[in-house]
Order: sequence, then structure tokens, then C-alpha cells
Amino acid sequence: MDIQLLPIHWVYLVFIGFILALLIKRRDTTMICVVGIFALGLLATETLSGSVSGVFNSFIYATKELMGTIMIISIIVAMSRVLIRTGINETMVAPLTKFLRTPALAFWGIGIIMMVTSWFFWPSPGVALIGAVLLPVAVRVGLPALGAAMAMNLFGHGIALSGDYIIQGAPKLTADAAGLPVASVMEASVPLVIVMGVVTTVTAFWLMRRDLKRGTFRSGLVDKNMEEPGGLLSTEPDTRLHMAPGLRKLLAILIPILFALDVVAMFVLNLQGGDATALVGGTAVFILIAVTLLSHRNEGIEKITAYLIEGFVFGFKVFGPVIPIAAFFYLGDSAFTDLFGKVLPEGSHGIVNDLGVALAGVVPLNGAVGAVTLSVVGAITGLDGSGFSGISLAGSVAQLFATAIGSGAPVLTALGQVSAIWVGGGTLIPWALIPAAAICGVSPFELARRNLVPVLLGLSVTTVVAMFLV
Repeated sequence: MDIQLLPIHWVYLVFIGFILALLIKRRDTTMICVVGIFALGLLATETLSGSVSGVFNSFIYATKELMGTIMIISIIVAMSRVLIRTGINETMVAPLTKFLRTPALAFWGIGIIMMVTSWFFWPSPGVALIGAVLLPVAVRVGLPALGAAMAMNLFGHGIALSGDYIIQGAPKLTADAAGLPVASVMEASVPLVIVMGVVTTVTAFWLMRRDLKRGTFRSGLVDKNMEEPGGLLSTEPDTRLHMAPGLRKLLAILIPILFALDVVAMFVLNLQGGDATALVGGTAVFILIAVTLLSHRNEGIEKITAYLIEGFVFGFKVFGPVIPIAAFFYLGDSAFTDLFGKVLPEGSHGIVNDLGVALAGVVPLNGAVGAVTLSVVGAITGLDGSGFSGISLAGSVAQLFATAIGSGAPVLTALGQVSAIWVGGGTLIPWALIPAAAICGVSPFELARRNLVPVLLGLSVTTVVAMFLV
């Protein structure tokens, strides 16, 4: 069915171009997103007050949509802080250090432990939870600190975050923008995450081993006193809390068991999306309360609030740049009608869907073109170093191309998500690599340099695989 394109459609498309241009130049996109929302509102309402109000209401809409994700990450970070300060994290990881007997075992062991930890705790807190404990062990058996940083980074900020199967923050963002169920995007991402993870980590390990044998592997070490942003990784002695060794060991056993039971419940009760996230979040809240009361005793009631505040500060700091760009891209789907009324043509399913239908009638598209485009768009959106701020764009573009092609929406959406997070989530952009670099005492620029070839090779192979899955 032919859809009549209105000026609203063309303005939306023009602003997507502006946003991509700013991302390529590594400039902030908040202002252009606000201007875009204002322009769309002005066309839709034809009133200054309606367009100005639309900017604020679009922020509210995006915040409501993202609140579950912001909340779960904030709570997980709050819980992680008390686990770090009580030393429970060290006790949880300590039994695993006996298996790290060689540089190879240390690399893969740290990576796998980091991946599993990041599924439940998110990568940045995960670095703090395990890095301080496993790094000395890895260095002692011959793995350079830069190699340990690579393992934590690629498995945590790469594999774990690009799939995000437990907390489900990333797939919710991309699925919402593409107008798809979260479960379909997660299912489509599984083969892509596996291919990307295997190719990237194997390549990184092989290059590291080769350079170590040649004696050309740079240590990348910097001053151990380098600043740790936001205090997230702080484990200074004056922040440590006393806890009886027996109690610490008991909690170190119980906490992983509780999260493992959450995973079992997800499969048994078929919990996905918001329900699965809520289960993990609720468990984290009770763990936070219990550990805080046991460690702070009389001050425990007040300290619970203090830890939550720390978590919320971190959560909104991470998602502050995401809300404006998400607000703009939500307008490409049902949010536009919700905020500005029914001004789109009869039969329209949203601005992005309309553009996809129009594109299909003008340009001959296929799975290969769509996969390459989504991989490139995802990588571009990751150039700001967030990984999350641009994946709404990836989902929106995926919907546009899938509509034009006639299939493959979940695969294209998942590919854009994987590409955006691997590039911007903390494996290639130096300022996004600071958590792993800081805990290992290496240069984030050297870490980015080591990751470059493996990640680009992984993206290339993953894009080819996606072509056959579309």
C-alpha cells in the first residue's frame, strides 16, 4: 500500500542525517535531538506552545520507557558498592583464582568470570567486583596487566553487554525503537553475539600470544594512581567495612545462589523483558538491604538510602545522554501519535515504517545491503563512547530497512545493537575504556589499540553471518 509522505517524514529523515553527522564528528547530539523534536512538534501541532510542550513531554515519555532499565542498573550498582566495601566480592571470586595457573588460563578464566559477572552486575561494577582480586593472580602467572584488561573488557563490555540477556537493558532500547518484542531481538542476537564473541576474543588472544613471543607486546602501564572516574572502582582502605570472616563467606555463597535461582525462575516461569528484569532487581534490593544492615549495624537503615543514592547518581549519569536521543527516536514509532495526536496519513504505522515502505519502492534493497548498513550505523552511533545513547537509532533504522526488505527486522535490530555496543560500550572508544584500564593500571588508549583489529574483524564476520540470517 502506498503511503503519502508528509513534510514530517522528510524532517525526521533530515534530522537522522544531522545526528549521524554529529556522531561521526564525535559531537554531542542532545541539542540536535531537542531541535528535531521541536520541529516535528511544530509541524504536527502548528502552535509554538504545542511544540515546546512536546519537547518536555517527549522526555517524559522516554524516561517512562527507560525507567525500568535505569532503575535496575542503579540498584545493581548500589548493591555492588556494598559488596566491594565489605570484601564479599573478593570472597566470591577467591576460589576461582586457583584455576588461573598459566597466562592462557588466566586470560580465558578472567574473561569468562567477567562475562558471567557482567550478566548479573553490569560490566562497570563487574570490573570493580573481580578486577582487584583476579588481576594480581593473573600478573603472577605471567599474563600482562594489559592482557587482563583486554579479557575483562572484551568479555564484559563486549560479549555480556551486547547481549545483556539478564538485565535486558540493551535489547529493550533497540526493540522499542524497532517496534518489536524484546524476546524476538534477544533470540535473534544469540548467534550474532556468539560469532562476534568467538572471533574477537580468539583473535585478541592469538595476537597477544604472537606479540609476547616476539617481544613486541607493549605493557601499556601507566601511573597506578590514575584517577578513577566517579569513584565507582574505589576500594581504598578507609572505605572498607569490617565483617566477620564466617559471615562474609556465608554471604559470598548465598548471593550467587540467589541470582542462580533467579535464572532458573526465568526459564521455569518463562519470564522475559520487564518481568525478568524486575526479578533480578528485587533480588538485588533485598541483598543490598541485608548486607548493609549486617555490615553497618546501627547505621544500616540510613546507609541503605545512601547506597541507593550512589546507585541512582550513577544510573542517571549513564542514561542522561540517552534520554534526549531516545525521545527523538521514539517519535518514529507510536510515541508520535501519543504526544501530538493523529496527524500522520491514513494507514500509517509510524514515521520510520512509512519511510521504509517508501524506500522499498525506490531503492532495490536486500539482506546484504541491510546488514552492512546496520553494522555501519551501529558502529557510528557508538562513536560517542556510550554504546547505549545511539542504539535507539540502530533499532529505528533496522525497522526502516526491514520494512523495505520485507523481513529480518529482529536480526537487523540485533546486529545494530551488537555493533553499537561493541564499538561504544567500552571496547574501542578510549574514554569508555577507563573502568577496565583504571583497575588494571594501563592506558585506555593502548587498550583501545589492542582491541581495534579483533573488534573490526569480529564485526566483519558477524555482518556476513547476519546477511544469511536476514
